[in-house]
Amino acid sequence: MDIAQLIADRASSETITCDVNDSVGQVIAQLAQKRIGALPVMQNGQLAGIFSERDVIYRMAEVGAACLDRPVGEVMTAPAITVDRSAKVDEALGMMSRRRIRHLPVVDDGAMIGFISIGDLVKSRMDEVELEAEAMRNYIQTA
Repeated sequence: MDIAQLIADRASSETITCDVNDSVGQVIAQLAQKRIGALPVMQNGQLAGIFSERDVIYRMAEVGAACLDRPVGEVMTAPAITVDRSAKVDEALGMMSRRRIRHLPVVDDGAMIGFISIGDLVKSRMDEVELEAEAMRNYIQTA
């Protein structure tokens, strides 16, 4: 399965984002409210980076609570590591494992069209394995 199939039922307008000028405190509140671990950071409609729980921890360790008033654009991870919509789920999983990241913006011709988590990819892969196992059981029962 490729990433395009994985996000096919999601509208890109449903992707929750934040702006480079939003304060770290505002974005942390958004993460907590939505119970998510990261957000794509946008600037003038373009992907500028990613802000995650790890960014919060690193900045808190560096400067303490003062980071909460900074614009998220100053503390985000940039440039964002992205995945093309034509990539296979296994490729994206491999990239996430190698880079030790848990979220990827999905891009098409340089524009962000979705946002996936490692959980999305693992679930997709597990669904595939279950379908394969069911097909094998059916084959064995009819043989």
